[in-house]
Amino acid sequence: MHQFEANFDGLVGPTHNYAGLSFGNVASKSNANATSHPKQAALQGLQKMKALSDMGMVQGVLAPQERPDVYALRRLGFTGNDATVMQQAYKLAPHIFLACCSASSMWTANAATVSPSGDTADGKIHFTPANLTNKYHRSLEPEVTGRILQATFADPEHFVHHLHLPENEHFGDEGAANHTRFCHDYGGKGVELFVFGRYAFDDSKPAPRKFPARHTFEACEAVARLHGLSEDTVVYAQQNPAVIDSGVFHNDVIAVGNQNVLFFHEKAFLDTTKMKKEILSKLGFDDFHFIQVDESDVSVEEAVKTYLFNTQLIRLPNGNMAIVAPKECENSESVSRYLSKLITQNTPIKEVHYFDVKQSMQNGGGPACLRLRVALTEQEKNKVNPHTLITEHSYNALCAWVNKHYRDELHVADLVDPQLLIESRTALDELTQLLNLGSVYPFQR
Repeated sequence: MHQFEANFDGLVGPTHNYAGLSFGNVASKSNANATSHPKQAALQGLQKMKALSDMGMVQGVLAPQERPDVYALRRLGFTGNDATVMQQAYKLAPHIFLACCSASSMWTANAATVSPSGDTADGKIHFTPANLTNKYHRSLEPEVTGRILQATFADPEHFVHHLHLPENEHFGDEGAANHTRFCHDYGGKGVELFVFGRYAFDDSKPAPRKFPARHTFEACEAVARLHGLSEDTVVYAQQNPAVIDSGVFHNDVIAVGNQNVLFFHEKAFLDTTKMKKEILSKLGFDDFHFIQVDESDVSVEEAVKTYLFNTQLIRLPNGNMAIVAPKECENSESVSRYLSKLITQNTPIKEVHYFDVKQSMQNGGGPACLRLRVALTEQEKNKVNPHTLITEHSYNALCAWVNKHYRDELHVADLVDPQLLIESRTALDELTQLLNLGSVYPFQR
């Protein structure tokens, strides 16, 4: 049976902007209030999707969220018509208003945690949207994310959808940004690595001091239970608190894995030896590659700056593994030197492909942030909503849609323009028809 890993990238939304909302994300804060380019950002994302599709990868797209979120503003006491609500919020509570305008759903690595059918007790693929409780602007996403996932993976015989975890800091869940899976074959049994930043119910355990640990151990355990994972298919590992305080807000900023490879920085985990031993014992095969990057080769600071580890690690149809990296990696002397050397060594990684995703990078998200991975069998792929898969036709249609509806430039002050909300709703209404999603947005209900 043909088995593979599909990538579903988030489509950048019409309100893509730089409001500097994410404390602990160095790139996000450092580019606050810069002029954004929504059309360019969306087209950059689509170009990466099309390039991976042309490489022979199964590539899908996930729709953005409706923004500004006037429904959230109404819950917080702002009244009147949509324009009045936006104007009041911008004047009286600008930070809240900007949070309700965020296009952060583009980073679908945070959208959900996905467990393939080879790992689950019922033999179905399980999805749990991340609650993203640590950041208000992201905590607005889970409900609509759940609807979009259900419209994309709709067949109940193959796909199971769970409600996101309780919206409480004790169960802070950042989705697949802190989750990866190792296996021999994508459709067979694997081992899922859940990475967390702190223990919510035990203050005596190590935790970062400067920046928040967004993902808890308790959330990892809860998702594993929901997905019907057995003890021999799960490994839990804690992030090194020191790297969180260095700006590593998610594990996918300091490590990336796929099949029989874990590519990581030496400072990524609190107890690397224990994690490695447990992965090997539960996988049950020896052909595994732990590729550790030492601080002397690439510093944590440079890894965060270039997003060396926020790269996609993919298995190409020719059997090689390839790293999909942002241009920032190519432009860094230490990182480009390391990657050039890596592909000549005795590991499955034989290729590096560089992409321009600057609009996303400036807001704190690299190639890996932009995609949600879903391991599928051929039968399961045939049950995915076909309109959400990237083909020559769908790519051209989506590019035409972006060029029709998106603004070239967006300043933070433009977000209060009522016309932007109208433009966004018009665009999303048309997008749901292109992708055959039905009524997933509040304004459509």
